Amino acid sequence: MDIMEMGASLLSDKLGMDLDPSTVSSALSGLLSNADGQIDFAGIASKMASSGDLGAIVGSWLGDGENSPISADSLSSIFGSDKLAEFAGKLGTDAETAGSGLADVLPQLMDKSSSGGSLLDMAGGADGLLGAAKSLFS
Repeated sequence: MDIMEMGASLLSDKLGMDLDPSTVSSALSGLLSNADGQIDFAGIASKMASSGDLGAIVGSWLGDGENSPISADSLSSIFGSDKLAEFAGKLGTDAETAGSGLADVLPQLMDKSSSGGSLLDMAGGADGLLGAAKSLFS
């Protein structure tokens, strides 16, 4: 099972909605992908690392151990309320419900994607992630 299929399954279960897996995968892909259409967990991690308190949260997702929770409001600051509303519309629900579901699912997806440190390696390791965050303030 690829990461989008896993995300679609987790999100459908979390929302308690009988959604077509391809619809959920498409909605997730639209939210989590970069301009090239590739899932951009490294970009999301860098953005979170540059957002103060969210840096510790994303660090827990990328490292070993328990994942720290994130709020739907924090997700809105990461993705933007317009993109979250668009995501919710594709799922046929409201932004609050979609944000709540995504807040439960995103940590799991990023955690699975970073198994063995591969996501951290893509972002240049923990130092690279912090360096990227610091460069935003230079």
